Amino acid sequence: MGSKKILLVEDDPNFGTVLKDYLALNDYNVTHAKDGIEGLIMFKNSDYDLCILDVMMPRKDGFSLAQDIRVTNKEVPIIFLTAKTLKEDVLKGYAVGADDYLNKPFDSEVLLHKIKAILQRKETDKSAESEQFEFIIGSFFFNSKLRHLSIGADGEPNKLSPKESKLLRMLAIHKNDLMPRELALTKIWRDDNYFTSRSMDVYIAKLRKYLKLDENVEILNIHGEGFRLVDKS
Repeated sequence: MGSKKILLVEDDPNFGTVLKDYLALNDYNVTHAKDGIEGLIMFKNSDYDLCILDVMMPRKDGFSLAQDIRVTNKEVPIIFLTAKTLKEDVLKGYAVGADDYLNKPFDSEVLLHKIKAILQRKETDKSAESEQFEFIIGSFFFNSKLRHLSIGADGEPNKLSPKESKLLRMLAIHKNDLMPRELALTKIWRDDNYFTSRSMDVYIAKLRKYLKLDENVEILNIHGEGFRLVDKS
């Protein structure tokens, strides 16, 4: 298991460097962004296990950044750092999806304990579905590790492309439920824009071709929201 990746967004260069070095000494892989805009770009370009956001920043504050992060990732833990101790701010932080809150100045060891506790909680919370790789979809048997889709477990499998397989797995995890468009775009395509969105539509069309062999299975387009893999069997 590699070291956990942390995105630290802190506009005070001295404090940011000290905190980054301290966390690195404790075996965390830390990326330091100097403001909210840079933080959002870095977040979109990589996967992080936890985000530490300063609240008061130029260009984009921590609350606004957290809201942007939560649009595409509901799971990643967020810790806010703030010099403000106003109750409204603390409540606002939790409202936008914070897991914890630290007032500056704070003891670095306290932050370390909070990080460890949150990450351990997330590890135990990881549902079986995050490891699941075998799915029954109507009369289809799908193995996402092998990227095999077959009629029944013994049927001749179609070998899916990596993107087809990732997309079908995500749909299968959300079977008979909404799979948000932006979730797939950020997890598989790493960006949510016009071009990646069109690309995803092409892959949805490819999956529909594979699945049309079973009339009880279809991928519905939920306008403006995403897709639903329906299994009526």
